[in-house]
Formats: sequence, C-alpha cells, structure tokens
Amino acid sequence: MKAFYQDFKLGIVGGGQLGRMLIQSCVNFDVFTSVLDPSPIAPCRELASHFEQGSLTDYDTVYRFGKSVDLVTIEIENINVQALYQLEREGVPVFPQPRVIEIIQDKRKQKQFYREHGIPTADFILVEGRADIVANAAFLPAFNKLGTGGYDGGGVQRLNSSADIDKAFDKPGLLEQYIDFDREISVIAARNANGEIAVFPPVECVFDPRYNLVDYLLSPSSAAPAVLQRAEAIARQVVESFGIIGLLAVEMFVTKSGEVLVNEVAPRPHNSGHQTISANHVSQYEQHLRAILNLPLGHTALKSPSAMVNLLGEDGHSGPVRYEGLDEVLQINGVNVVLYGKKETRSHRKMGHVTILDDNVQRLLEKVELVKQTLKAVT
Repeated sequence: MKAFYQDFKLGIVGGGQLGRMLIQSCVNFDVFTSVLDPSPIAPCRELASHFEQGSLTDYDTVYRFGKSVDLVTIEIENINVQALYQLEREGVPVFPQPRVIEIIQDKRKQKQFYREHGIPTADFILVEGRADIVANAAFLPAFNKLGTGGYDGGGVQRLNSSADIDKAFDKPGLLEQYIDFDREISVIAARNANGEIAVFPPVECVFDPRYNLVDYLLSPSSAAPAVLQRAEAIARQVVESFGIIGLLAVEMFVTKSGEVLVNEVAPRPHNSGHQTISANHVSQYEQHLRAILNLPLGHTALKSPSAMVNLLGEDGHSGPVRYEGLDEVLQINGVNVVLYGKKETRSHRKMGHVTILDDNVQRLLEKVELVKQTLKAVT
C-alpha cells in the first residue's frame, strides 16, 4: 500500500456526519478523501477531496468507486457488501473487513456470533415472522428486532404480552429477552492490522424515550469500577473475536445485579464517541484512521469529564435549517458545538452535537439541561 501521505486515496462509503468528522481528522494527516453518497447535498460533499454521488447498495457503483481508491472504509453499514468482497479479492484493502460488516448488518447473525464466541448477551430466539412470535409467546416480554433494515432506533418493537403481537414485525428477526437493566453504556475500541487494541473509557447513555435515540451521554460512566473494568474486557473480547481492523462501538446493558451484556455493535465511528473530539487525548475519528492505516493507536484517556448532547431537529419543523439559541449556548463555559452541515432539518433528525467539559458532574448535568432547553434546530 502507498504511504498514506504520498498520492494515497482513502475511499469513504457514506457521506453523512460521521464521514464529515472523519474527514476532519484526515486533513490533519494530509490524506486525500474520496466519498460516495447518494445525496447531492451530503454533509461530506464540501469537505471531501473528491465527492461522487451514487447508491451505496448498488454493486456496480460501490465496486467502481472502490477501484478508484487505495483503501476503502465505511461510515454506514447499509451498503453492498458483495462489492466489498470483490474489491478485497482483487487486492483493495477494505477496513472494516467485509466479513465483519456482513455479520453486523444482520442482527440475527450478530446475536448468533455472540453466542458462538461466548460473549455475554441477552437470551434470544430467531423468528421468521409473526407466526413464530405467536408460537413463542411464552418468551414475552421481549423486544422484537428486525434482522436487517433497522437504523437509529428503528426496527425495534417492545412486546409486553400476547396482546402486543399485532405490533410485531412480520419479517425475519428475533425476539430478545427483556432486560430490566440499570443503565446503558458504550465502549469504543479500535484494532489495527498489527493486532494492537485500544479501548476508550465507557460512557453512559441516556435515551430519549420518544425516539429511542441517545439524548445525551456522560463520560466517564458513573458505574462501579468493577463494572467498567468488565465492560472494557468484554469490548476487547468482541474486537478480538471479530478480528476487526478499524473501530468498533460496543453498546451494552448493565443489569441491576451488575452483569454486563452486549446489546449491539457498530463497525465505525459512533454517536457515543463524539465527545472524544474535545474530551479525550485522541478522538474516535483519528483512532479509526490510525487503525485502518495500521499506525500506532492513540492514547484514549480522558482530558476532562464531559457530556455530549445530541442536537435533533425540532418536532413540527421541516425545511431549511436555522439554529436558535446558538449565541447563548456558545457563552457557556466548556461548550463545544459541532454542526453537521445538513441544509435541511426535520423532526428528530441528527443535526449536530454539543460537547460540554467540566470537572464537576453536577455542573455538567446543569449545563446539559441548559443546552437542551436553549439550542434548537428549527426552520
């Protein structure tokens, strides 16, 4: 492979906000970036060295794009993995590897992978449709998850009893045991081709119950030290089991008895790692770049406790975006605002995020509420 700083082209499949923030790290390493995305106004368009509009699920489009670059990476899993396999066979490095992406694309394969590799996860039953759920009604309460197609909180339905089965998906998926958990945490880990692994400190995720999306997170998590150590060990186990080259976000449940269970993983930069841009010695984006280029991995320790607030489009607003309250938020000590370059907003669309740094956890929480109440993505 060419030296990354000499006539080297990195291909990024997907041009959303994750790709945009990855490009910002690429600039620091003088890496030429070529981006493929279906939207003519994708967030990456104005930052990429080269931008190509095209379908991420079309074999020929993804294959041709991959042949034009020296290494392919992704910022979204919903892509044509067969094209990535062919690129890999023809000698184009693809990181994360197609076999990893293919498993993670399907929640059914994901859960089976955990079971086969002794990775702790909630019990589950594979189902082909609603009839299988009826036959397994004794397993309820449980979450019915689509095997493929769910994204950003979609494709998941809670079924409390047989009375809820009419809400179930009549497609291949799974029933996952309902866990009465204490908290949700996320650990982001990276692995390079040399086998070096680095793990970021676990963060605690607080979800918006309306959208099933992260409302805000706290870094580090306030869970007991033994729980955090267990979570980091599990993240390492998952990374090693996949043998991934790149970044892996491992979302976990912590039960009320202190057990740590893997929920889902994402083979790319993740919403639960945005705060690393400001709060850690290396960001998740630079770490992903280091991993896929087989460079030494960066130091993941915190520089400061932090919180990250997702900036979502306001209910009832759809159209050209306007940011209300930006001046007021920027006056708050420790606030760092990142806008994603999306020209139009809509209800609960991710438009940006705000990282807040403060050594005092109570002040962090107060600032979180102030930011949530003040900064709005409206039309």
